[in-house]
Amino acid sequence: MDEVTGAQLIAESLKSQKVEFMFGIVGVPIIEVAMAAQAAGIKYVGMRNEQAACYAASAVGYLTGRPGACLVVSGPGLIHALGGMANANINCWPVVVIGGSSDQNQETAGAFQEFPQVEACRLYSKFSARPSSLEAIPSVVEKAVRTSMYGRPGACYVDIAGDMVNAKVDRSKVRVVSCCPSPPVSLADHAAITEAITVLKQSKRPLIIIGKGAAYGRAEAALRDFVEMSGLPFLPTPMGKGVLPDDHPSCVAAARSRALLQADVVLLLGARLNWILHFGLPPRFDPDVKIIQVDLCAEEMGNNVRPAVALLGDINAIVTQLLECVHKEGWKYSSGTEWWSTLKDKVTANAKISKALALQSSVPMNYYTVFHHVSQLLPHDCIIVSEGANTMDIGRTMINNYLPRHRLDAGTFGTMGVGLGFAIAAAAVERSENKGQRIVCVEGDSAFGFSGMEVETMCRYNLPVIIIVVNNNGIYSGVDPETWKEMAKMGDLTSIAPPVTLLPEARYDEVMTAFGGRGFLVRTVEELRSALQLSLSDWEKPSLLNVLIDPSSDRKQQEFPWLTRSNL
Repeated sequence: MDEVTGAQLIAESLKSQKVEFMFGIVGVPIIEVAMAAQAAGIKYVGMRNEQAACYAASAVGYLTGRPGACLVVSGPGLIHALGGMANANINCWPVVVIGGSSDQNQETAGAFQEFPQVEACRLYSKFSARPSSLEAIPSVVEKAVRTSMYGRPGACYVDIAGDMVNAKVDRSKVRVVSCCPSPPVSLADHAAITEAITVLKQSKRPLIIIGKGAAYGRAEAALRDFVEMSGLPFLPTPMGKGVLPDDHPSCVAAARSRALLQADVVLLLGARLNWILHFGLPPRFDPDVKIIQVDLCAEEMGNNVRPAVALLGDINAIVTQLLECVHKEGWKYSSGTEWWSTLKDKVTANAKISKALALQSSVPMNYYTVFHHVSQLLPHDCIIVSEGANTMDIGRTMINNYLPRHRLDAGTFGTMGVGLGFAIAAAAVERSENKGQRIVCVEGDSAFGFSGMEVETMCRYNLPVIIIVVNNNGIYSGVDPETWKEMAKMGDLTSIAPPVTLLPEARYDEVMTAFGGRGFLVRTVEELRSALQLSLSDWEKPSLLNVLIDPSSDRKQQEFPWLTRSNL
């Protein structure tokens, strides 16, 4: 009789659904699940916090199109992962969380780490269930993987009772479930496609907005052809960067505010009219703007602004439909219009302001100087992970992306603490695919603190991630060491130190060296360039550049304050 354990069934079921990566922290009752996963050929990365593990697993889902798995213990372990599940759901990234739970015969008895896990996860996921028996595990795992990818992607949860992990069943009694295929592709209504092209042709100031949905939907080839054939300007959202290269002549990212405010027709591709796009409403948008909305989720249509045309379906397929229609009609928006002149003039003006700030030679450096030199040295095919306040916002405008799915940041949920988990996921995928691409994680000092212990994970697995901590001694802004010492003389720092301050010139580089990686303390342009070049040449171990900048360094003056409206 060929017997199989619950742990083996979980692992084999995940592998049969083409889940290739698992991130987690083991303990009772799921240690055997991790061991079985490795035996089944799944790559297991042990993390230092369940939240970071879930961030990593979801990033794999975004990068590869198949969900990563996150393995957590019961009770507190699962609760720690909820942040990652919520982030995946809001970002629309597929992830499957496997959580151990208390034994079935101890329910309601006050079992170790007992918690209503299936019920709790329903708020943070698309699907949450516990297999009723060992025989049911393959079917439940298949449904979780399929549900995570189909429709609008998101998080799914599978609960495994502790007494099911090592329980055994005859393999002949377990129904074999085949691998679920990639999500079915749907096209937009042909009449709606024709109407969309008509609206674009009538527009005087058209604009394409490219969201991360276009990146996830692998629409880059069709989209490049469409942009170049139609002659339309485009603006990427933060994670839409790289679907088309940031240096593409039709990219107007440097004129973002002007483009959004004055466009009379917007073709919205895989982006939502949420806070990132100011809800599509005045004063950031023209009150009479016409939206052509492309989305795979019918419920998203009309959120905040009713679309002039709604194109429901797979983004790659719909862009192909639009491309065929433009080709058939032989239409192209003229590059000699007043609209193009307005956008190009604004791009040039903003680039001039940023360059002036970047070329300042003072020490300590400012954000623009740091990112100017970093951008000069980074290879075009590197994956950039970024989080922080000013670090992420300024870095987005200064560091270009040239390839799709090569930028990961705080995303739709604005989550701080995702950076190191995302970087570990990207490094694991890169190691598996061996494309020779570097992973560069650009962190604010505050953002680094959320998951800083994951540098040990990087060192343990020899993942050659390069972390650049842009250290301004605080959240938004800090104080210099002398000011900090003077404040300490005045009394209890809990009553005196501004809430935004962190320890001045904290040695984050020594955190990396403590675990065997390379650490660099950077104060000058010369030190920055030297440390980054050395780190880029080292494929054996991770590096951390602790870049000390002016604590009062800030963004250039914004046309609209957006999220910088704090009275600080």
